[in-house]
Amino acid sequence: MSTAARQAFFDRTHTDDLIAFLGTSPSPYHAVASAAERLEKAGFRQVAETDAWDATAGGRYVIRGGALIAWYVPQGAGPETPFRVVGTHTDSPNLRVKPVPDTGSAGWRQVAVEIYGGVPLNTWLDRDLGLSGRLALRDGSSRLVQLDEPLLRVPQLAIHLDRQVNEGMKLDKQRHLTPIWGLGPVDEGSLIEYVAQRAGVEASEVAGWDLMTHDVQPASYLGRDRELLAGPRLDNLLSVHAATAALAAVAGADLPYIPVLAAFDHEETGSESDTGAQSPLLGNVLERSVYARGGSPEDRARALAGTVCLSSDMGHAVHPNYSERHEPGHHPMPNGGPILKVNVNNRYATDGIGRAVFAAACEKASVPWQTFVSNNAMPCGTTIGPITAARLGISTVDCGIAALSMHSARELCGAEDPYLLASAIKAFLEG
Repeated sequence: MSTAARQAFFDRTHTDDLIAFLGTSPSPYHAVASAAERLEKAGFRQVAETDAWDATAGGRYVIRGGALIAWYVPQGAGPETPFRVVGTHTDSPNLRVKPVPDTGSAGWRQVAVEIYGGVPLNTWLDRDLGLSGRLALRDGSSRLVQLDEPLLRVPQLAIHLDRQVNEGMKLDKQRHLTPIWGLGPVDEGSLIEYVAQRAGVEASEVAGWDLMTHDVQPASYLGRDRELLAGPRLDNLLSVHAATAALAAVAGADLPYIPVLAAFDHEETGSESDTGAQSPLLGNVLERSVYARGGSPEDRARALAGTVCLSSDMGHAVHPNYSERHEPGHHPMPNGGPILKVNVNNRYATDGIGRAVFAAACEKASVPWQTFVSNNAMPCGTTIGPITAARLGISTVDCGIAALSMHSARELCGAEDPYLLASAIKAFLEG
């Protein structure tokens, strides 16, 4: 597709909204709150897992921690109506605050952190970091916290004290990744006291926390022609945002399927949690939706037999400085459209039938698409796709966006691709 054609097709307002979404979503808990806000504007309403669900048409969503499941029941949908599911995840690799956070050395006050997920450690050096997450209060409630200011920093050792740094830097995960946040002796309890104060609660009310660091530099367009997007947490909030926009766009339409958004937490650490893809969360929601519409176990089995899941996660663009690391016949490029992710060892769930479903959705949306396959000499990552396929027994396709610097504190993709992905997802949900 020519530059002129791409620019004519590209709707930059979608990427502008993605930038705003990234800014309000520094943690999984904020991401689901931001997605829920967009769904509410589209007429969705939150339902509690502990309440009975009714059979009326319309949009609903469930929030559990850092996970969100949303679905839209069209008018006339029967209990055996199949689902069209888009699976994503809300978490990103980062540095997370330990249970005893206050520490220090040599006259510096520091914060003890634990490494979450597959972090390229050097990308977190010399960055101004904020804090976000949630505080668990003694009354059983929780309070979201988002401190978008330079509070912490992991300082790199000066080259004068490590003359061999450019020959290969090795960071000790315990000793070298502890951020500083001030001067003075260790002041036990000071971090949580500060965060509680900023959240508007008394420190004595705080019984627990799930806090993490985030780069305070906002996402932005990059390049001479602003054709690239650089930002934090593109993996995988870009997919969460695209799927949310697509679901909101199809709500109210006369659909042959029930469209579903499944935004899980803890994908970066294996999905083994009550909010991860290996939990029964999605299966329970789909089952309860069938039963709420008067269905039986037979109807549930029929609905799942006709269900297809599109697992959307970031993928690898060909790297200009390391092209030998990529499969020679498959070089996905930014702004080339979404990528179909294939691995015959089932690290991705795509098969030939899934390829046809994905191609049909892209064709319907007039969206170009590409294919990603790993170099045979390189290990292949994985997604929630194979987990969802195995857990629910539903046909699943893996797709995503081509990006550089995956898992870094800041990642890079094409500025047009978020809109192209959302358009393809919308077509998929429409069937």
